[in-house]
Amino acid sequence: MKIAIFGATGNIGKVIAQEALSRGHSVTGLVRHPERGDTAKLNLTFQKADVANADNVAVAVAGHDAVVSAYAPDFSNPSTLVDVANSLLKGLQTAKVKRLLIVGGAGSLEVAPGVQLLDTPEFPADWRPLASAHGDALKACRQNNALDWTYFSPAAMIAPGSRTGVFRLGDDNRLLVDSQGNSNISIEDFALALVNEIETPRFIHKRVTVAY
Repeated sequence: MKIAIFGATGNIGKVIAQEALSRGHSVTGLVRHPERGDTAKLNLTFQKADVANADNVAVAVAGHDAVVSAYAPDFSNPSTLVDVANSLLKGLQTAKVKRLLIVGGAGSLEVAPGVQLLDTPEFPADWRPLASAHGDALKACRQNNALDWTYFSPAAMIAPGSRTGVFRLGDDNRLLVDSQGNSNISIEDFALALVNEIETPRFIHKRVTVAY
C-alpha cells in the first residue's frame, strides 16, 4: 500500500513510518521541513506539505491508499488541532483518498460515564487545553461520513518502549486500564496497532484506544 504520514519525523510518526516500512508498504513522509528528515535511517521519501492547508493536503496525498496524521501542535496553540482535522477531511475528499487515520489524545476518554480523563483532579491543568482540542478534532471527524476515518487514542501514558504485540483495543470511548488501574502503551505497540488497522480495517467511523 502507499501510505502518506503527516508528522513523520515526530516521536510517534517516525515509529509508525518504520512499522509500515517493515511490512513492505511504500511510505511518504509529509512534513513542514523535509530537510530535517533522516532519509537514510528511515528509508522513506520526504515531501514538504502543510497539513493545515486543505488544498496543499489534497495535492500531497493524491495517489495514496491511506493517510495518517501524527500532527502534534505547539502547546501554546492547541486549537490548530481542529483546523488540521478539518483541513485533512476536506483535502482527502478533494483528492478522493478515503482512508484517514488520526493520532489523537487520551484526555477525552471517559474514566466513568460522562466523566472524561481531562476532568479528573489528577489530570495536569496545563494539558487540559490540548486534551480538549483533541476532543474537538474527534467531533469534527464524527461529522464526516464521506471518509473512512479512524481516530486513534493512546493510553493515558505513551512512551518509547518495546514492540510486544500484546495489547488491548477499545472502541467504547472508555480509558483502558490494567488490573492496577494504570493506563500505558509503548509507542511501538501503538504504531503496530495503527498499521494493523490500515491493513485490516475494523474501526471505520470510530475512535479506538490502545493500551496494555
